Amino acid sequence: MSLNAARTHEVEDDLLAAMDYCYEQGWTDGLPVVPPDMKRVEEMLLFKGRPAETVLACHPATGLECTVHAAAVNAVMAGCKPEFFPVLIAAFEAMNEPNFNFHGSTASTGGSAPLLVVSGPMIDDIGMNADVNLFGPGNRANATIGRAVRLILLNVFRMTPGLSDKSTQGNPGKYSFCIAERARDNPWPLLVEDQNYPEGVSSVTVFAGGGFCYVENHGGNTPEQVLGSIADAMANYGSITLGQSVVVLSPEHMRVVAGTGWSKRQVQEYLFSHASRTVEGMRSVGKFRQRDYDQQHNEGGSSPLVETGKIHRGLSPDDILVVMGGGDAGGHSCFIPSWSRGRASIMQSKSIGVCIDCD
Repeated sequence: MSLNAARTHEVEDDLLAAMDYCYEQGWTDGLPVVPPDMKRVEEMLLFKGRPAETVLACHPATGLECTVHAAAVNAVMAGCKPEFFPVLIAAFEAMNEPNFNFHGSTASTGGSAPLLVVSGPMIDDIGMNADVNLFGPGNRANATIGRAVRLILLNVFRMTPGLSDKSTQGNPGKYSFCIAERARDNPWPLLVEDQNYPEGVSSVTVFAGGGFCYVENHGGNTPEQVLGSIADAMANYGSITLGQSVVVLSPEHMRVVAGTGWSKRQVQEYLFSHASRTVEGMRSVGKFRQRDYDQQHNEGGSSPLVETGKIHRGLSPDDILVVMGGGDAGGHSCFIPSWSRGRASIMQSKSIGVCIDCD
């Protein structure tokens, strides 16, 4: 049964029994959930202040809808505090945009997971982690917001592994994939500023991430050396497509790159230019597609950085989202490729808790 409907279930007054009941109903991601009693759900709904029946997202293939109420139920089960709820609401509003490709990105054999990147003052307001162990465990906001996304996909949209979710191998982000952009010691404008949201507003960007690629470079002491390592990861034969990318620079790598005056735009351009493979190389591994080459080279608006005889990752530097995150020490950054062999999903962003374009 879907948890989208406003129904109640009577269980014995015992926490473990209630948790077992949730397992029996198929409402979990394999880990125990917080039983969603009415009081907790009502507190979640009151924090958002939006009618419970408001539809946040609709599955384009099945017609299933996620209401604010259904989102609140699953947020409680994930362990969210009420103050986390606006991030979850904005994330599903972003995923509901047609170019995100809600159905394909959650059902495909590619195994992507929605990566949430939060930017702005809300990070400190709700205690998100943008620092040490950024992608790892230990922070309630990061962990439970990301987990709530998965529970909604499972319980409301019925993206059940092996049935509607056909992921070949999946990835750990399918449990939780939510990070915060680090503002402390960040020499560049924040992502929310690049997105031109008003001062004081926070945003969440949702990206259909195909996995996590770790990039180590402790010896590089120039921007070219550090970024060359990242570009090589972006262009590996197993990852390179015309799809978008997320690059999270560690503070140590950021000090090397920005310390010499490089801007975010320069980094995007360098990565785009160098994250490439030759046509011959792509053919050698069976990944060359003429339509991809034509799209990148022949259609109007192609980047002047595109080189003849090469396939670059993405269509232009704008396809590479670059943020800073992680602990102060360590030459460890990461690259997250997009889902699909092409451009089947485009990242989307929304303001959190504020309607920017409302009439």
